[in-house]
Amino acid sequence: MITVTNPLAKIAVNKSLLKEYSNSEYSRIVYMKNNSEFQIQIFNPYTYTIGINITIDNKSLGHTLVLKPGERLMEIQLADEIGVSRTPVREAIRKLELEGLVIMVPRKGAYVAGVSMKDIHEVYEVRAALEMLAVSLAAERITDEELDALERQVLKESEAEDQDDADIDSIIYIDSTFHDIIYQAAHNQRLVQFVNILQEQLQRFRAASLARPGRSKTALEEHKKIVEALAERNGELAAKLAREHIENAENAMIASMEETGELFERG
Repeated sequence: MITVTNPLAKIAVNKSLLKEYSNSEYSRIVYMKNNSEFQIQIFNPYTYTIGINITIDNKSLGHTLVLKPGERLMEIQLADEIGVSRTPVREAIRKLELEGLVIMVPRKGAYVAGVSMKDIHEVYEVRAALEMLAVSLAAERITDEELDALERQVLKESEAEDQDDADIDSIIYIDSTFHDIIYQAAHNQRLVQFVNILQEQLQRFRAASLARPGRSKTALEEHKKIVEALAERNGELAAKLAREHIENAENAMIASMEETGELFERG
């Protein structure tokens, strides 16, 4: 098991969590050859922690390797430890690079990526554009069933907020589902595909933002206003509210990272 702990992760994935997610829908086979399979699994998609589980011909890495931002992923070492060729390990590293979790340095190799202010701004800039388009289209196309689903989601969010021991993972899941319903209500498959490309980064950034004290409660009120605008079929207002919502989420994430000193400056 290789666990790459990103800078926003407070703790490494523990054994019980690995077991819980090991057969989840977040497993994806990305390399197959001669009946061997290489898997990357997102064990907890609602936090800033990812895990790679490499299984080839029933061989697997027998221990957990935790790497911090700026540390190198040693391709040869990992291949030797698991007892396989470098090809599947290289594929794992490429997958992490595509998801923005690893950066490739010419003539040096792969390193665990940190998160810079530029990274945050670029992701939220794209997300704001997608969210504004999604609510604008949804205001025209949302069905009564989808609107009901959004209202139920807001109710779940409110109930979760009211709990004294509110579970942040549950709040993040509810928040994510709320936005997924809006994307589907836009009835534009290309839009959904673009959102899916950013999904891993969106989930990790969402987790960091909502973890800031008070942010989830504010987000709930913002969600309520967006639903009201959609119910009124007011796409212009919904888009304005969506932009404000994303800007507030970005500011909350930046504030959290500045407080903890987790912002990573690109060299």
